[in-house]
Amino acid sequence: ISFNAKANNFFNVSVRIEGNHFLNRGRLYIDPNTYDCVDDAVQEFANELNNKNLEVGNFLGGGKFADVYKGTLLKNEKRIDVAIKMLKHGASMHNRDDFLSEAAILGQFTDDNVILLHGVVFKEKPNLIVLEFMENGSLDKFLHKNDMQFSILQLLGMARGVASGMKCLSEMGFIHKDLAARNILVDESFCCKVADFGMSHKSDADDTYDTKGGKVPVRWTAPESIQFEKFTSASDMWSYGVLLWEIMSYGERPYWDWGNYEVVERVNTGYRLPPPM
Repeated sequence: ISFNAKANNFFNVSVRIEGNHFLNRGRLYIDPNTYDCVDDAVQEFANELNNKNLEVGNFLGGGKFADVYKGTLLKNEKRIDVAIKMLKHGASMHNRDDFLSEAAILGQFTDDNVILLHGVVFKEKPNLIVLEFMENGSLDKFLHKNDMQFSILQLLGMARGVASGMKCLSEMGFIHKDLAARNILVDESFCCKVADFGMSHKSDADDTYDTKGGKVPVRWTAPESIQFEKFTSASDMWSYGVLLWEIMSYGERPYWDWGNYEVVERVNTGYRLPPPM
């Protein structure tokens, strides 16, 4: 795998991409924030589900204003496993808009390597986002758990999957802004899918760096994005390079135990991550 750091999109990632992927030629991503109300964007891009067809199961994890559960969805007369994001009771309207915006974003993508949105419940409480269930969870934890257990070809297959998903996003003009192993999900066949489309709730505080535009995940963010708050497909490409390093190092933390300020200073003076051992 190689990539052109000067490229402006993922067309220049030198990975052979096979399989049936939806071609988004002529389609462009539409920012939900351009709508008068986020509910209008959700209605346009996401399927509305009947709450009666959902069963909420075990708790998987939680964030600032949403929890995630494993559950089942009755679809085409069959029950399938799903991940259910549930907006917490007492969440503000701003939190709700951020929560539902992710559904309006995800509903615009159809690709084998982008997490699938089954639908939403947004006219009843609690508001729910229903996603495909990924058996092996996040890529960083999956790699930690299986340290040194994969062949180089298997690791490259994971990298290829992420590149394919990002190619779809880039073709539609979408900038992820937070591409990292923690935001990639892995299914039972080790297929990797791009997930977590909302900077407002993803990054751990220890891995963020304050800029005028807010907090950014400094270890994965291109220098120009930190300095000038400029995010492009090229800055996503930088993040993809760091993600490749994570894959090949089995989920090691980029820049190890350096402080965030030290990371910024040293990268700005030309330091780059060495090849993983």
